[in-house]
Amino acid sequence: MKIRTITTGVSFQSPDVEEQVKKTAEFNRKAKTIFEKAGYEVQTTRIATNSWEEYLGSLSDTEIVSAIQKIEQICQSLDVSFFSLGYAKTPERMRLIPEFNKVTSQISCSAKIGDKEGGINFENVRIAAQVIKSIAEETQSGYGNFRFCASANCKPGIPFFPTGFHEGETVFGIGLECGDLAMKAFSKSDNLVEAEENLKAIFEEEAEKVADLAQQISKDFGIKYNGIDVSLNPGLEEHESIAFAFEKLGFGKFGNQGMLTISALVTRVLKGLSVKICGYSGLMLPVCEDRGLATRANEETYGITNLLLYSAVCGCGLDTVPIPGDTPVEKIEAILLDVATLAIKLDKPLSVRLFPVPGKNAGEMTTFNSPYLVNCKILRVE
Repeated sequence: MKIRTITTGVSFQSPDVEEQVKKTAEFNRKAKTIFEKAGYEVQTTRIATNSWEEYLGSLSDTEIVSAIQKIEQICQSLDVSFFSLGYAKTPERMRLIPEFNKVTSQISCSAKIGDKEGGINFENVRIAAQVIKSIAEETQSGYGNFRFCASANCKPGIPFFPTGFHEGETVFGIGLECGDLAMKAFSKSDNLVEAEENLKAIFEEEAEKVADLAQQISKDFGIKYNGIDVSLNPGLEEHESIAFAFEKLGFGKFGNQGMLTISALVTRVLKGLSVKICGYSGLMLPVCEDRGLATRANEETYGITNLLLYSAVCGCGLDTVPIPGDTPVEKIEAILLDVATLAIKLDKPLSVRLFPVPGKNAGEMTTFNSPYLVNCKILRVE
């Protein structure tokens, strides 16, 4: 298991953010050092803010783009590689996202398309679909969509990007990379009962160690600890694959019948852990971030409908899903609507990060040149 991220949330009140970014980056560095001294690999530290509409909203469109570029320059000077502007919720601001996405490389953000209280925002869904399409057309291989998603019913305090945003006092949370824990648990399980018991025992042990360290950091630095996003989250190696871990339980290849049951099993374990949890704390199935998922995508053993089904019982939605570059905006909109409907009906946080790949069709391979992604065949959109 690795620490995927230490994410600190901070609220900004104006475009003048440099001192707060410096202070937050320094805390992140110290927290990272403490975890590393305890033997953990910490892959990233991140900063998430309140909605950028709140602290940049008084500026003109041109000024907003310049301000966001300045924030990125500040981040680069401080060696901050991941920075989230939070979400946009008004149509006029959502339309601006492709403009600053194409002139930045480290800035993430999301678009809010609905929540339990207000239901689906149909106009925002339509615009978010247009944003996904525009980013795909205006960035190399559509890779800009790595830093954008549409989110439904998501709360502040998710450590993972691009969904993560913040509200209120400064807090920090931990996101794990823990697909190897599922592989260990399921490899030594002869049935589903054993699988659930083994997964719970392993997660409890490992999560408690992380929580103890995080609580001590909170005490030492006076910054509130928000919890661990205990989502079952893969790495890029075979032994870290969630798909390959699922297959250890004897139901065949990922996508076969039985995967829904395993997904629900994971839900029970993660939601029942004794540590303080935050964020999704569900099952992550990022197609281009899991070697097993990529392998099975190449074999076409599952599709978008399968991923939606699994999200109904445990998940974060549709993540890093490559689709044909010529997918109409209306089809993307329909996918967003389905995810928003699930999120609101089931009262759970879900998000959508799609990769329309310009010039590529279903069944062709992606050609991303990224240390964060595995290439695979592009999924069909029906």
